[in-house]
Amino acid sequence: MADTLFLTSEEVDGLATPAEYVEAVRDGYRQRGEGAPALPRQTFRQDDPEGKLTNYSAILPETGAMGGYVYTSGFTGPNAWFVTPIFDAESGAPIALVDGASMNPFKTGATGAVAVDELAREDASTLAVIGSGSQARGQLHTTATVREFESVRVFSPTEENRERFAAEFDDHLEASVEAVDSSSAAVSGADVVIAATKAADPVVDSDDLEPGTHVTAMGQYTPGRNELDPATIERATYVPDLRDRATQDAGSFLAALEAGVIDEDHVHAELGEVVAGTVPGRTSDDELTVFDSGGTGIETVAAAHMLYEKARAKGLGTELSIAPASEALTGRIPENAGD
Repeated sequence: MADTLFLTSEEVDGLATPAEYVEAVRDGYRQRGEGAPALPRQTFRQDDPEGKLTNYSAILPETGAMGGYVYTSGFTGPNAWFVTPIFDAESGAPIALVDGASMNPFKTGATGAVAVDELAREDASTLAVIGSGSQARGQLHTTATVREFESVRVFSPTEENRERFAAEFDDHLEASVEAVDSSSAAVSGADVVIAATKAADPVVDSDDLEPGTHVTAMGQYTPGRNELDPATIERATYVPDLRDRATQDAGSFLAALEAGVIDEDHVHAELGEVVAGTVPGRTSDDELTVFDSGGTGIETVAAAHMLYEKARAKGLGTELSIAPASEALTGRIPENAGD
């Protein structure tokens, strides 16, 4: 039997700091840049009731862990359910099963923060956030650990939401955080821009982006999602989380391809290659950089394994016994079956 630790969302919540998520995810992407296996998401869709089943996985050999996300969204809920199985990368045995909802904004945000640390200018001091939901929160919590921002401007279409978001983070961060009434007002003059939306039409205009800006877009992980206009992609040193994802489901990259302003060779590097130092990231202060974050097994395994280790140390979680195939895969019917 394998002793597998089950962690509830409540046990995961607050178990690690934003900075700890960033360091775990950074190391995961370094391993990816040195050859660790990972593939883009697979999504299966159903029309009636409308919903989707998604999974993505990765192996992190140095961490000693492998696994990923399996999650559903929509159907008759509507809701989403995130399950994260983690296996030992040497024995193959299951070591953890994590209720993955509460870690999601932080592991995704940590990926964006790693990209900001690698691609933004060192002197970046002004941050624009487009969006005010859970993913925007995760992005800001984690990104604030890699640069000392002096000011943050946030825009989302609903005034009440952006004002609430700004007030929450103005109390939490040393930076001044204010809500503004347009994307342009947030983006103009910003050193770093984060788009964390579900937008079908661009929410960032190239005309508002000054040379030297870094942009992280994390909401365009299906062809119908499109946060950045084609001109931004055309201008940018473009870095996705996984190279193969750019032409699979990266909405803004696909829109720029369709517009004819780029070709498939426009991908500069994967984030892991930049982290590992095999491909340079930013090479000048005037360069516009874009990180396209769609979600991968890399940050999922890295974050979940980090949480597993912290939970073990704190005595958290519930032990589950999972039988190996050598014991349970017999094809026999037990004598007491049906009793």
